[in-house]
Amino acid sequence: MKLMLDVEIKSPARKITYADKIFLIGSCFTEHIGRRLEELKFSMIQNPNGILFDPVSVSKSLNSYIDLKKYKQADLFYLNELWQSWNHHSVFSGMDANNVLLNINLSQRKAHDELKKATWLIITLGSSFSYQLTEDNQPVANCHRAPGQWFNKHMLTTEETVSVLEESIQKLLDFNPTLQIIFTISPVRHIRDGVVENNRSKARLIEAVHQLVDKYEHSHYFPSYELVIDVLRDYRFYDIDLVHPNYAATEFVFEKFEQSFIDPNTRNYMEEIKKISNGYRHKPFQPQTQSHLSFLKSSFEKVRQLQEKLPELDFSKELTYFSKRNL
Repeated sequence: MKLMLDVEIKSPARKITYADKIFLIGSCFTEHIGRRLEELKFSMIQNPNGILFDPVSVSKSLNSYIDLKKYKQADLFYLNELWQSWNHHSVFSGMDANNVLLNINLSQRKAHDELKKATWLIITLGSSFSYQLTEDNQPVANCHRAPGQWFNKHMLTTEETVSVLEESIQKLLDFNPTLQIIFTISPVRHIRDGVVENNRSKARLIEAVHQLVDKYEHSHYFPSYELVIDVLRDYRFYDIDLVHPNYAATEFVFEKFEQSFIDPNTRNYMEEIKKISNGYRHKPFQPQTQSHLSFLKSSFEKVRQLQEKLPELDFSKELTYFSKRNL
């Protein structure tokens, strides 16, 4: 009996390997993928501005990395005892304006350098709703708990989304001509907008992204939205808020990403790294037993051999931990 629909996932001819550098930007679902890639020791950077949801914020941030925009105090505003940036998540906010600017500009420099070297750019879009300040129509990436009357809310049309993202794609390909771009739509429901409005918002994003993927040969689509909404479907794959996919759902989506976008030889190494990571996280009840010391010794040797095969990866913390047998 068939219990799930199949979703066809088009795999690119060239797939991700450990030699690649990956740049991720977008919604909170970006960080689920990014966290898994980081655990598996891929060279990656994610969300240099913090979490971003709408295409305007994503595009504006990418353009700022390419142009190496330097933020000044005039780019900040003071609210709730904190200096903040309309273009950044609140993780960048702080009580000292100079420190806020320092952290933002360090992130800008790192993003510029990493985007220039990146092989893959993964863009996860969360919502078509864009917010602008009422006083000057400046788009904002984060409202920072400011009063609602400070903002105008606008659902971007498909044409507006295509236009703003296409501008960034063209700049990206001039900046880094070999860059491969993976678009995906977050399966997280923006339910505060309303169920109908959320579906309209996601539909516009999906259509816009497919227009871009059809036009640019270096662009690809990964159906994380469809995998959760159309394949898993059941609310048991959501957290208690019924909005965010839970651990089982995100693992399922990442497995599909592995199968479709990551090189088979690299996936073999990933399995070895998963075992090493599990061993590293294991906390023994009796660390002085001979069996645990033997485990440390065999694990150390496995890591050492893997380090020789993959010298570009950093196994220093694992090697230090498993070498405890010598202490």
